[in-house]
Amino acid sequence: MARLLIVDDKASNRELLRTTLEHAGHEIREAEDGISSLVVMREWLPDLVLMDIQMPGLDGYAVLEKVLADPDLRHIPIVAVTAYAMQGDSDRGKQAGFRDYLTKPVQFRRLLAAVDRQLKPE
Repeated sequence: MARLLIVDDKASNRELLRTTLEHAGHEIREAEDGISSLVVMREWLPDLVLMDIQMPGLDGYAVLEKVLADPDLRHIPIVAVTAYAMQGDSDRGKQAGFRDYLTKPVQFRRLLAAVDRQLKPE
């Protein structure tokens, strides 16, 4: 069981991910925006973060930048879970530092595979 943080401004998206990941045995916390996600990360130190990119206030890229600059948080892998699915978006996300890049609607097999890859890196 791993500690996973789901960050998305839409409650329905968080619920879908939470249901799938809890069923797989993970402990879940949620944040509805970038600022609150940073608070949860500092207090709870999750094993993995699933981050929407397009959010009000701090978007996923801004949160990623802050996490990568923070010595206490930079070890936490962040996977993008986003509606940005145009050609080049995935490459841009990975170059920025997202460990993986999943597009919505998320296929649950791909979600679980991405989580497993990040929790058990080779």
